[in-house]
Amino acid sequence: MSAYTLVLQAPALSDTDVAALAELSGAAEVVRRSANVARLANADPARRDAVAAYCDAAGIDAAFVPAGKRFSDYGLIVSDMDSTLITIECIDEIADMQGLKDQVAAITERSMRGELDFVASLIERVALLKGLPEEALSRVYAERIELTPGAAELLAACKQHGVRFQLVSGGFTFFTEKLKAELGLDYAFANTLEVEDGRLTGRVLGDIVDAAAKARLLRETRDALGLKPEQVIAIGDGANDLLMLAEAGLGVAYKAKPVVRKQADVAINHGGLDAVLGLFA
Repeated sequence: MSAYTLVLQAPALSDTDVAALAELSGAAEVVRRSANVARLANADPARRDAVAAYCDAAGIDAAFVPAGKRFSDYGLIVSDMDSTLITIECIDEIADMQGLKDQVAAITERSMRGELDFVASLIERVALLKGLPEEALSRVYAERIELTPGAAELLAACKQHGVRFQLVSGGFTFFTEKLKAELGLDYAFANTLEVEDGRLTGRVLGDIVDAAAKARLLRETRDALGLKPEQVIAIGDGANDLLMLAEAGLGVAYKAKPVVRKQADVAINHGGLDAVLGLFA
C-alpha cells in the first residue's frame, strides 16, 4: 500500500487543529513547514471523509498526497483561466459593458455548476454581446483582470523547475493571448470572438473549447512533451473542467463549484494558487 502524507494549509493553522487532525487521520509524524502549512506523515486516506468534515468546519485546506512527491516530479500544469488563474469571469465583465452583467453572470454560474450545457450557454451569452465595440475587451483587460493570489508564485516555481504551463479556457483568445505574452506562459487555448467593423457579432469562430476539448488539449500537450499522466497537474473551478482534471495525475479544484470539489483529487478552498506548491515536500 502506498504511503500518504496529509497536507494541511490555512491562513493561520493552529497547533490544536494540527494535533486533532493528526489523531483523526492516524498520522505517525507531524512536520510544521510554516505557520500556514503542516505535513502529517503516514496518514490513513480511508479517514478522508472525517478529515474533510473537520477541515471544512475549521477553514483548513486538506489533501492526501503520495509521500515524497515533489513539484519537480511534474512536467506540465494545465489551468483554467476565469476564476482560476484570474479572479473574474471575463464574459460577465464584457457583458457589464452592455449593461447585462447580472443576466449573463446568472447563466455563467449555472453553467459552471454543471446545470446547463456549456456550449449552448456560451452561445447564448455571446449572442447577448452583439454590437459591443471591440475596444470594450481592452477595457476589461486593462481595468478588471487581476491574477489570483498565489498565481505569480506558482508561475515562478514552474519556471524554476522547468514545469510547462498551459492555459486552457472556455473563455476568449483576446485574453488568453495577452496573458500568455505578459506572463510568459508556454501554451494558451480558448475561443475566438468574431468581430466585424470593430464590433462583436455575437458569434464565436470555429469549434468551441468545451470540457472535451480541454481534456483533449491536455492529452495532446502531455503526449507531445513525452510525459506520463502522473506528471500532469490540472487546475479548474467549473464543471467544464472535470474531464480535464480527470485526465491529470493530480486534479485540483480551486475555489470550485461543489460538483468539482467532490470529484477532484485535491480541493483548495481557502488559500491561493501557491497552495499547490505547499502540497509537495
